[in-house]
Amino acid sequence: MFLPLKRKKHVEAMNIKKNIREFLLLTLGTALVAIGVYFFKFPNHFSTGGVTGIAVLLSALFPGISSSAFASVINILFLILGFAVLNRGFGIRTVYCSLLFSALLSGLEWLCPLSAPLTNEKMLELFFAVIFPALGSAILFNMQGSTGGTDILAMILKKYTSLDIGRALLYVDVLIAGSTLFLIGIETGLFSLLGLILKSVLVDNVIESLNRKKSFVLVTSYPQEVCAYITDTLHRSATVWEAQGAYSHERRWVVLAALNRAQAVALRRHLKELDPHAFMLITNSSEIFGKGFLRA
Repeated sequence: MFLPLKRKKHVEAMNIKKNIREFLLLTLGTALVAIGVYFFKFPNHFSTGGVTGIAVLLSALFPGISSSAFASVINILFLILGFAVLNRGFGIRTVYCSLLFSALLSGLEWLCPLSAPLTNEKMLELFFAVIFPALGSAILFNMQGSTGGTDILAMILKKYTSLDIGRALLYVDVLIAGSTLFLIGIETGLFSLLGLILKSVLVDNVIESLNRKKSFVLVTSYPQEVCAYITDTLHRSATVWEAQGAYSHERRWVVLAALNRAQAVALRRHLKELDPHAFMLITNSSEIFGKGFLRA
């Protein structure tokens, strides 16, 4: 009775730790998006698509209402639409991040009211207007969350249509950014289109970097020692099969393992001492599915 109870408590503690970590990452990602949008995107009227892009355009048409107010209202309307149409399929992470995003924009507007951009360097501001939201969006996407808005529209379209959602949303973002040319100005419109391109590239690269792991294929004469180190010290698993050298015809073992970057460095150091003649094939991979990695 004691061991199962102890194991149950350990599992519960691990689940609590995991939930806290996910909550903190979702909060961090949302905060990064809000900071980039409020301090750099809104003051410069950069419209790089999405709800905040629409808010920038509406603020230009109705100067008496701030972009933050428009973004909060549109986000809440999309949330209501999501609850009405998606029902139980509506993600709790998206609800949390969407409400937090709206609250952060309103809070920043109250705490740090801005009447002009922080600097006179528009290109510098564009980079920060892209980098902060791209980092935040990548973290949220990696945690299967989002700040709502057009992502909710994508969920609805995916449920009821056979449209290529990614392409459809890209066209909408291009339309929103392109509208800046006519509603705000040529210079701001060109900056917005450039920002949209940079955002698309940067988000993909950040997501790939966050998920990057090391795939090891080892040819060694000490399979038991290698696997013991991987399982007992690194707390990972491995697959072993027997092999034969094509030239030497000597008996060897091939070990396959997937590790994060810190574990990969530790294994390389250990192998250098244990088996200096081991053959190592190490590749980067951003898509490893299975226990301890991505969900299939």
